[in-house]
Amino acid sequence: MPLRMPCPLCHGNATFFFEDERRQYRQCEKCALIFVPVEFHLTRKEEMTQYDLHENGPTDPGYRQFLSRLADPLLKKLSPNSTGLDFGCGPGPTLSVMLEETGHQVALHDPFFKPNPNALKTTYDFITATEVLEHLHHPRRDLEAVWNCLQPGGWLGLTTKRARDREAFAQWHYKQDPTHVCFWSGTSLQWLANHWNACLELIEPDVALLQK
Repeated sequence: MPLRMPCPLCHGNATFFFEDERRQYRQCEKCALIFVPVEFHLTRKEEMTQYDLHENGPTDPGYRQFLSRLADPLLKKLSPNSTGLDFGCGPGPTLSVMLEETGHQVALHDPFFKPNPNALKTTYDFITATEVLEHLHHPRRDLEAVWNCLQPGGWLGLTTKRARDREAFAQWHYKQDPTHVCFWSGTSLQWLANHWNACLELIEPDVALLQK
């Protein structure tokens, strides 16, 4: 395996960061994104098998509480009757239901469970992506497509657990999920904000808002 490889986010040079019994991890010298090289990625069928193990839905109060950590700060930013997109909504869309309960309209798109390519052909006041960024095989391409759907002044709400140093990463349960292939830090999210000339708000250890 080459000593250096291009980062899938900023295309900078990425070098060895960590290795466990299953796969290797690289970190970008420019944007600090930690990622799994493509040769260790699951196939689409293997990914689906893992996703089918998830059992979250709008009737689960614990899941609603988890999502409220993004919903609450996002709702404070939105005008009444805003339109949005839940990108990567999963098999049991819940955040969209919570936002619709407050009077907003939310379209859905999930490449695995609710494919709706037409959803990426219009624009929105807000877009959410909860527990999505860590799954992206092509983060630059996919996030650019999402960002292009956001109206000026609009908000992109994200949840993904943020990586710290190598010592913490070695003990981190988050990397044990074989579908997690990108691990973001505050530095990598700030690179994304700078790239888009966006305003970044880091709200909790796994919640972020970016304004276009």
